[in-house]
Amino acid sequence: MKIGLVGYQGSGKSTLFSWLTDVAADPALAHLGQTAMAAVPEPRVEPLCQIYHPKKVTLASLELMDTPGLTRSHEGNAARLALIREAGCLVLVVAAFAGSDPLVDLRTFEEDLLLADLEIVTGRVEKLRELVKKPRPTREQDQAELALLEPLLTSLESAKALRDLPLNDEQRKAISSFRLLTQKPRLIVVNLADDGDLDPATYRAQLGATEMVVPARVGLEYELSRMEPAERAEFEAEMGLAGSRKDDLLRTLLDVSGQFLYFTAGEKEVRTWMLHKGGTALEAADNIHSDLARGFIRAETMKADDLIRLGSEREVKAKNLVRQEPKDYVVQEADVLHVKFSV
Repeated sequence: MKIGLVGYQGSGKSTLFSWLTDVAADPALAHLGQTAMAAVPEPRVEPLCQIYHPKKVTLASLELMDTPGLTRSHEGNAARLALIREAGCLVLVVAAFAGSDPLVDLRTFEEDLLLADLEIVTGRVEKLRELVKKPRPTREQDQAELALLEPLLTSLESAKALRDLPLNDEQRKAISSFRLLTQKPRLIVVNLADDGDLDPATYRAQLGATEMVVPARVGLEYELSRMEPAERAEFEAEMGLAGSRKDDLLRTLLDVSGQFLYFTAGEKEVRTWMLHKGGTALEAADNIHSDLARGFIRAETMKADDLIRLGSEREVKAKNLVRQEPKDYVVQEADVLHVKFSV
């Protein structure tokens, strides 16, 4: 899943991108968007490595896209936002330094997202209204689609985001190809000054936000990430800092995007994999390799925490904590899977 970082010019969006991915923002891509991967930290990997002593360790990564900075005048923003329609989740970066007002930015964001979605839905509704006037073979289908879309158009015209509406399955199917921005899950990152208050409750109350809000000193964190470890530790001690919040932010982004991590583990490799919430053992097997899905027999499953606590697969099996799950088993966060399959 691609995750789009959006923000107004000067919000620190590109700095956030560089901090999370360790990839410098490229000015040549400022108008096109820049993509890079960010490995998702998982604290259980190290103790699993102590059990298996693997030859290789691989962490799952989020694909982040730094989008062109938006203008507060709205001019040209719909075209800039079109670049992230393919993203499954949005990160809205709002500035809270140098006199900036994050509430104003958030409200203006909402207007930009609504305007961009309104343009697409309006275009489709107007086309359907013309089509249903003609005696065409698909007239009934066009009428049915129009009946699904008109209430959504009314909601957008009333400045209501689609994520706040109780959409039925038919409506979701009707707009699935539109990839509407106000329907996507999102995380709000409040970019602070170097001494900004890091209490999330402060900004949730200020913004009146119902979604996840994460305050971060993005500029300071980025500068710290470029230091040598010894220099950084000394600076953090002098400043009374508690260490980087990068790992927490990436884990939060994983959760907000509707994904979680599961494991495969053995002497060859300990690896984390991403799967969407509600994903099945068959989907998890297909993530690993399509051959595993085609020949799927069962998934030998245990909890990573049980494995770490007991110290070996043998002990986990002795405690009857290993399960044999079918293809429709809903994988849980931190499951360790061994897929049995036929060739």
